[in-house]
Amino acid sequence: MTYDRLVCANCAAPVNEGRCPVCRANRERLQQDNFFAGLNPMALIALLAVLIAAVALLAHQTA
Repeated sequence: MTYDRLVCANCAAPVNEGRCPVCRANRERLQQDNFFAGLNPMALIALLAVLIAAVALLAHQTA
């Protein structure tokens, strides 16, 4: 889950702005929970390409 659209129940502001301690705590928790949040889109595409190549190689070797 991303926090860019979440609204804080404490201050009614977007969580990604971190206006109150509750927002900042939830933003920090969401950033720590999601491993892929730190990766940029190009890294995810490269990871996906490597995964597809590995599956294709495995399928070619077993056939």
